[in-house]
Amino acid sequence: MGSFATDVQERLRDALAARLGGEWETEASIASTPVDVLGREPTVAVEVEWRRADPVNNTAKLFRHLAEGTLDGEVVVVQLFSRYYDLQSGGVSSKRENAEFVGEVATDALAGFEYHPLTLDIDPPKHGGDRPDGWREAVDTVADAIPER
Repeated sequence: MGSFATDVQERLRDALAARLGGEWETEASIASTPVDVLGREPTVAVEVEWRRADPVNNTAKLFRHLAEGTLDGEVVVVQLFSRYYDLQSGGVSSKRENAEFVGEVATDALAGFEYHPLTLDIDPPKHGGDRPDGWREAVDTVADAIPER
């Protein structure tokens, strides 16, 4: 991940700590699975999807850990999808749809588990590109939406 993604993670971490209290970490591990932003008590794992070819992968690992009993207690997974997953014709890519489907199935199948997909209103630049205007506000807006979930 580049410095821009790291800055987004850190801003999100700080915003969630201000809104929800508690300790929040970036690049933390939960059951040996890296998580972009993690809050504990309750466990809230936030995955930021920039341009990932398979956005279902990291969250599916968390679901598997829950199903296997590796994780205890209530777990909330929030998956933030950048505008990269939007289709020019409208709607979202099948990659996002698949990730959301797996999250919904996991929510139905696993006690104490919640999944919430949200849009992070950032069109991530390609490697070396300029940061888009308004990225800080986009992070703050999505941080406002997370406690409502």
